[in-house]
Amino acid sequence: MTIQSILGAIVIGAVIGAIGRLLLPGRQAIGWILTIVVGIVAALIGTLIAQVVGVETTPGIDWIELVLQVVLAVVGVGIVAGLRRGGPRGTGI
Repeated sequence: MTIQSILGAIVIGAVIGAIGRLLLPGRQAIGWILTIVVGIVAALIGTLIAQVVGVETTPGIDWIELVLQVVLAVVGVGIVAGLRRGGPRGTGI
């Protein structure tokens, strides 16, 4: 891994995480660093899923892969925000 690929992953993760956070309704109690981490994980998992299901890599924007990444970021931000809030209240958990 080069510095360039690490910086690229951080930038892509920030964008994917920010889009996921913006698409999730309501207020999320997580910071931007955690949003970037969720975005990086969502981008990596989305790419892996796209490769497994056979989405072809194109010289432009891979829209199917991008949609997978954003959906995973929305889910990830929601999960992390829920965990940061302390989980469900009043259930004894």
